[in-house]
Amino acid sequence: MANSFIHPDFILTNETARKLYHEQAENLPIIDYHCHLNPKMVADDHKFKSITEIWLGGDHYKWRAMRSNGVAEEYCTGNASDWEKFQKWAETVPYTFRNPLYHWTHLELKTAFGIDKLLNPNTAREIFDECNDKLQNDPNFTARGLMRRYKVETVCTTDDPIDSLEYHKQVRESGFESKVLPTWRPDKAMAVESASEFRKYVEKLSEVSGVNISNFSDMIDALKKRQDFFESMGCKLSDHGLEEFYAEDYTDAEINAIFNKVYGGTELSQEEVAKFKSCMLVVFGEMDYYKGWTQQFHYGAIRNNNTKMFKLVGADTGFDSIGEFNTAKACAKFLDRLNSKDKLTKTILYNLNPCANEVLATMIGNFQDGVTPGKIQLGSGWWFLDQKDGMQKQMNALSVLGLLSRFVGMLTDSRSFLSYPRHEYFRRTLCNLLGQDIENGEVPYSGYEAERVNQMVRDISYYNAKNYFNF
Repeated sequence: MANSFIHPDFILTNETARKLYHEQAENLPIIDYHCHLNPKMVADDHKFKSITEIWLGGDHYKWRAMRSNGVAEEYCTGNASDWEKFQKWAETVPYTFRNPLYHWTHLELKTAFGIDKLLNPNTAREIFDECNDKLQNDPNFTARGLMRRYKVETVCTTDDPIDSLEYHKQVRESGFESKVLPTWRPDKAMAVESASEFRKYVEKLSEVSGVNISNFSDMIDALKKRQDFFESMGCKLSDHGLEEFYAEDYTDAEINAIFNKVYGGTELSQEEVAKFKSCMLVVFGEMDYYKGWTQQFHYGAIRNNNTKMFKLVGADTGFDSIGEFNTAKACAKFLDRLNSKDKLTKTILYNLNPCANEVLATMIGNFQDGVTPGKIQLGSGWWFLDQKDGMQKQMNALSVLGLLSRFVGMLTDSRSFLSYPRHEYFRRTLCNLLGQDIENGEVPYSGYEAERVNQMVRDISYYNAKNYFNF
């Protein structure tokens, strides 16, 4: 017998919230402007062999929960069968009450597969078989089919400057109705911590760009050539994954010397690394400005903390955590460097530590230009903050210290084609926040103001992103 856990008014705790969600937000398309989808899977219209592949493959959120529940690595990243892995996840799910994984799991089962049953050891086999039957036999359950199901209008993947973007081209030429656009992620071009790895990367950059690189200026020319190619493929955003912001003082002569040193195979001092990264952030910021792109900064993660498991299963497998970095002054100095030259492009700042919500909510106000609404953005709750509590705290900080109405809204930051219900989760949370304020008498909801609230919901859910990124 079906249960009603995921019902039409899920998370919507008052009548106004329900009205806002169902009348304004529910049926809008999705713009997922930052994700880690594999574009090859879209180009090939990938057919998933099982629910385990699409649900547990690469999902470090679930792996962390399973390990915490005493599940051996064999059932996470190891060689156990698809059924055995799914079974172990089903055994873990009833232990995830109050973890967003419980809500996400059942939203995805409901919205993708039409399954109302709660996942637990007793229902695991039935749900496993029902999902697999649809994945194997229903043509609407391919990669593209799922994007259609969720009305995905645009996705922006995450791509290195040396990537060929061949699969983006295939998608575009196929006539697929969802846009799959690349995002410029040049982190490796400033990763000078290892001289040998940096040299390898620069040699690949030289090869794909056709620019003979022998000095720092050559490398920048090669990157600009690659950026032109990304632009030709529809790219409109860059993204940087940083532990912290860098804003050391440097001279051109110092940067040229640092490049020659590391490219020649000599390891750099910490001071030299920081100077080079500081320079590259400015260079990339100026490049984005000239292209009219939006720059994004995801900062604050401490990655690959478990060296034993890193050696066994590699990066992005669930051994990262929130960091503590006193990076506010460096962030301000970096933004000010670009702004002082009138070369500060549209910018989104994502913090991983919730204690920085108010820090960044005030930071963005320093650099608004009085021309572009919401030019500098406080990014949505990211990674560990990508859940109801984190979303609410981010939106509350932005509301109090900035303009929530100009917020560009939600993204999945996901590798999974089943993560689109996170947009629904966000929209429900947004409507519930506003509904509570209205029913508490803190926001008016009649006449002109009612339409302003309605438009605010539509904008944050969809239209702000559409207009901000010029898709």
